[in-house]
Amino acid sequence: MNEPAEVDIFKKTFQRIGDELSKVIVGQREIIEGVLVAFFAGGHVLLEGVPGLGKTMLVRTLADAMNLDFARVQFTPDLMPADIVGTNLISEGEHGRKELRFQRGPIFTNILLADEINRATPKTQSALLEAMQEYHVTVGGTQHRVGEPFLVLATQNPLEMEGTYPLPEAQLDRFFFKLKVRYPSAEELHGIIDRTTAKETPTVSKVVVDADEVMGLRKLVREVPIVREVQERAVEIVMASHPENGSAAPIAKKYVRYGASPRGVQALILAAKIYALLDDRYHVAKADIEKAAPPALRHRIILNFEGEAEGATTDQVVSAILGNGASA
Repeated sequence: MNEPAEVDIFKKTFQRIGDELSKVIVGQREIIEGVLVAFFAGGHVLLEGVPGLGKTMLVRTLADAMNLDFARVQFTPDLMPADIVGTNLISEGEHGRKELRFQRGPIFTNILLADEINRATPKTQSALLEAMQEYHVTVGGTQHRVGEPFLVLATQNPLEMEGTYPLPEAQLDRFFFKLKVRYPSAEELHGIIDRTTAKETPTVSKVVVDADEVMGLRKLVREVPIVREVQERAVEIVMASHPENGSAAPIAKKYVRYGASPRGVQALILAAKIYALLDDRYHVAKADIEKAAPPALRHRIILNFEGEAEGATTDQVVSAILGNGASA
């Protein structure tokens, strides 16, 4: 493999997609980068932010820029699992015989926007679990394959908690990154006005021509080497989030009930490989691991009662672990 050429192709493709998204999305460069990192790592993203910050537009524009199929599901309390994965219907065959025909749900797409996912019941939320992890759904005892690439971008509103169903830890753990969408600055608000209220609206150009090219770039990410010393830094960070571990950070011992899962360390490594490629390197550095820690671990750390009562956040826990260094 011609490593410099492969790295250059990946970086240019990543940047071109980001530039196309920036034509429509004002600001939010960290969010755009985080979504693309998760996408090329083969993971899913949980976007948290108040309504009106462009989360839906971001997902739709991503699908347009990459020439991929897109579907949106508005999660509501009366949404049923069959509304997402599909259902078997009785239809009449050629000779008048009744037969079962599977009607696919919106989950059979490349990029799925699960809007306000915490408004649906746990039964419906769990309908996503199998597809997110195994890339197939089971209906009536029959497995139906979900094509790749497959990306779930779920959104939730952190303010309106009445009538919502918090995501269970098992489902949270299946999200590669949790990204917090911030409110735009005054200057960015002017940019939003200029782009959305003028005569002409920005349009995006296609960057990635097909799914095979996406899968090829994903394969490149996994081929980036990582030495044991750097890999140990990722393990140290995750182990420091476990209060019962001897190397736990003091803040974890005080405020954490459960630390990050093994999926957390997998996310650290894969994201770090992408950050390395974006920095024109074909090897992973400890700084890449640490850059990936907040979005990869903030939703995988569960606070105890004392932590919640004192208003501690998982971001504070991750920051303290990183600040403590290898001896956390």
